[in-house]
Amino acid sequence: MDNFAEAAKIIKNSSLTIALTGAGVSVESGIPDFRSPTGLWEKYNPAEYAHIDAFRRDPRKIWNMIFELMGMTTSAQPNPAHLALAELEDMGLLHSIITQNIDNLHQRAGSKNVIEFHGNAEYLQCIYCGAQYSPEEFVIGTEPPVCKSCNEILKPSVIFFGETIPYNALLESQKLANTAEAVLVVGTSAVVYPASSIPHIVKSRGGSVIEMNLEQTVLTSSITDVYLQGSAGETLPILVDQLRKSE
Repeated sequence: MDNFAEAAKIIKNSSLTIALTGAGVSVESGIPDFRSPTGLWEKYNPAEYAHIDAFRRDPRKIWNMIFELMGMTTSAQPNPAHLALAELEDMGLLHSIITQNIDNLHQRAGSKNVIEFHGNAEYLQCIYCGAQYSPEEFVIGTEPPVCKSCNEILKPSVIFFGETIPYNALLESQKLANTAEAVLVVGTSAVVYPASSIPHIVKSRGGSVIEMNLEQTVLTSSITDVYLQGSAGETLPILVDQLRKSE
């Protein structure tokens, strides 16, 4: 049995399957990994531009980076990996996606049950009065958007350094990890806590870990049951085809 057939068998026999996704899923949509040579952190020092204290001190300065970030996320389109995960959900074979990405591409691809560890760049929030705004309420131009309630400069609803993972996202992901029989680890090395705990929790309960990455990670030789090497946009559609054949 080849690896794709083995992965398909695990998913078909699983009563609850979840996916943990990272930057590798969106690279094929033109959004570089922040830590890559072409990523944001190469141009903007994260300590200077991505910490909540830096935003409080000088939000206009931080918006120079945010404009560039939003330019990437709003112009990007879902790729075959996003579409394949949405199809798995439609087939009743994927319960939920836990993502470390902030680009909203899973939702735009059609996935309905998405837990966002690091927020969503398309939405805006006021860190002073707590107001929240949907993408349709502002046209992002050259000036930072201002809160309609208190007139303070708004911040994208993404988690900056110095902020905590949203409580509900953390709680729901932990519940899912404790009930899942299989987890797809896609486009992430899964080394940053708390996301890194998800596959370990599933494995510790006797579940299966299916990993899809371009290169092997610390998971591959430790807890991964099936390793599908390649980009997410290549491996996920093949897996979906395999599952269709086995119906």
